Amino acid sequence: MVLAITTEQEQLADAVSQFAARHTPIDKTRAAFDSIAAGELPPWWEEFTAHGFHAVHLADAAGGQGGTLADMACVVAAAAAALLPGPLLSTATTSAVASLADTSAAPLMADLAGGATAAIVLPEHSAVHAVRHGDGWCLSGSSGTTLGICAAQRILLGTHSHSSAELWFVLDARAPGAGLTIERQKGTDLCTDAGVLHLADHIVPAGSVLSRISTERARCMVVALTACAAAGTVRRCVDAAVDYIRTREQFGKPVGAFQALQHKAAVLLVNAELASAAAWDAVRAADDSVEQHRLAAASAALMAVGRSPDLALDALLMFGAIGYTWEHDMHLYWRRAISLAASLGTTTQWSREAGELARRLKRSTAVNLGDVESEFRGHVAATLDRALALHNENPTDDPRAPGLAFGAQRDLLAEAGLVAPHLPAPWGLAASAVQQIIIAEEFDKRPDLIRPSLGIAEWIFPTILDRGSDQQRERFGWPILRGTQRWCQLFSEPGAGSDLASLSTRAVKVDGGWLINGHKIWTSQADRAQFGALLARTDADTSKHRGISYFLVDMTSPGIEVSPIKQASGLFDFNEVFLTDVFVPDDMLVGRPGDGWDLAVATMAVERTAIGNYVNIDRTGALRHMASIEGPDQDAALRALGDVEAHTNAIKAMVLRETLRLVEGQGAGPTSSIAKYAMVMLLRRASTATLGLTGRIAMLEDSDPAVIGPYFDMPSELIGGGTAEIQLTVIASMILGLPRK
Repeated sequence: MVLAITTEQEQLADAVSQFAARHTPIDKTRAAFDSIAAGELPPWWEEFTAHGFHAVHLADAAGGQGGTLADMACVVAAAAAALLPGPLLSTATTSAVASLADTSAAPLMADLAGGATAAIVLPEHSAVHAVRHGDGWCLSGSSGTTLGICAAQRILLGTHSHSSAELWFVLDARAPGAGLTIERQKGTDLCTDAGVLHLADHIVPAGSVLSRISTERARCMVVALTACAAAGTVRRCVDAAVDYIRTREQFGKPVGAFQALQHKAAVLLVNAELASAAAWDAVRAADDSVEQHRLAAASAALMAVGRSPDLALDALLMFGAIGYTWEHDMHLYWRRAISLAASLGTTTQWSREAGELARRLKRSTAVNLGDVESEFRGHVAATLDRALALHNENPTDDPRAPGLAFGAQRDLLAEAGLVAPHLPAPWGLAASAVQQIIIAEEFDKRPDLIRPSLGIAEWIFPTILDRGSDQQRERFGWPILRGTQRWCQLFSEPGAGSDLASLSTRAVKVDGGWLINGHKIWTSQADRAQFGALLARTDADTSKHRGISYFLVDMTSPGIEVSPIKQASGLFDFNEVFLTDVFVPDDMLVGRPGDGWDLAVATMAVERTAIGNYVNIDRTGALRHMASIEGPDQDAALRALGDVEAHTNAIKAMVLRETLRLVEGQGAGPTSSIAKYAMVMLLRRASTATLGLTGRIAMLEDSDPAVIGPYFDMPSELIGGGTAEIQLTVIASMILGLPRK
């Protein structure tokens, strides 16, 4: 499901999909294009509302189902994916905004809960002015083009008054009275009507005014639910395209076996997941501060709504010419995506707004857990407060990794299980997903307390705990947690990078251990590490995946030569490692001979998850600086900053959604692989924007703000954990299930 986190939300979305399949198959929708455009009520609307789908987010007291806005988001996304025609989105959005009002909205809420259709017009999309007329109001002016207004029985209208205040009115479109007309228009979306509201000295009573609606909040609500519809639309396009290339044959094989189409489908999936995450976050932000709500909404407008036309077009093109025909359904989804994006106005306004907000705040990923695990939270807080009174005597040797410092402060955190709390006791706390959220929140409350990092051992230590011997766990566990022992990963070779199973390093059995000869490359930290995890071939006669073993190697062993590799940046982050008759004792073999490939896959899975955490590193320092300087490029810098922050926020939301799914007891999803490639796109987008807007600053390697330093670090981040192309292949084959060659 696109937005569902809980089992109940999945069931709700599935129920909407099944309803649409029964009542509104696309052939019936095609036959009803004229009646849809005319705003005629769909014949299934009464049954739809009888199920309560339209009012799932409204309070029981208002006649709704007592659910949440997140529940309504699932309904909207599922309906959009099913191309459900008619007034659902406009009605749901109107009721969501009306719920912001005080008791003055009670009659409208009762009508909407009872099945009345509605549309909303934001003040920014309205040229209607309100002036006093006796005890009531006189309204004159017109709206902009509004989706769902022809089918609306109630209209929630934002207006302007002579005092510049914005007023909200409820209009009864079923009994319009003098001076109210609705002009039908030929909309782009053939499954939703479009029209313009015209008011000419239209008199309404004082009771038609809704009080205490925040226009900023209302605007965010509109964006959030529009983003949910866009996310559902995009995901359906991706699913349809993938299903097509999985079965369509050319040259005697499915076209989905061709790498070019596999990668295109994988990129589409990543973008669809970013759209869903941004939409979900905009819904979640309804409980946050107004500024947080605005930032989440602007991000969703960019990542979900604004990008949906291009994503739908990319999916359409995967069908070839057939996808562009009138008879094919893809253009209906494309049309809907175009219409949804247009309904929010220009993307430049949203990127500018996101940039202006990003200059002074970051999107919060805090989760309101209430009193859940209050005793655990108190224990964590007390421990972190004790740690604040201590310090680490040994600072990090890498300013980019402050969490590598070690000393008394880190020792206390290690003994308390807070260095790697997800690990089993005694190394960690076997912390649940909820407990890990609490620990992260408590660290965030104490910015002066740097959270410890295991470095590269973060990828290796779980493998030792899971498959290593008791002796290995005892020998390496505490030094790793205390930070006194550094590790490196000796996997890649000159002829075996992404094709790791082709490695040629050999381990030959000798008395008491193994003799290893080979050549490793691109090894981070090998010049500083005390130990390394090494893959070597122990059986040349079996399949290349089965003949590999996993060793723990003392980096001070005779026969090991480390040669640092100088990068384009002038730094030495990687190394070549030459192994000549290096003796490794039997007790340094992890698992059994031949287990190496499975252990390596487990290690790399943790590595890719860890690399996804790079999103927490600020990528916008230079852009934020440029956006603060008045001049001809300031607006461009603001918009670029907004675009990058929107992408960053979507990745953070994606990871947070996965965490909350785990909290709900759901199985782990493919988020780590998707987030890894999403980070690749983010890095390229941020670096391109930074170079383009900092101009002549990039002529100097050292500058304030730093430009070239972060830019030259980018290749290692792009390649680390697997190249982008390898990651796309993994997504295509393992997640989308496309056929291998």
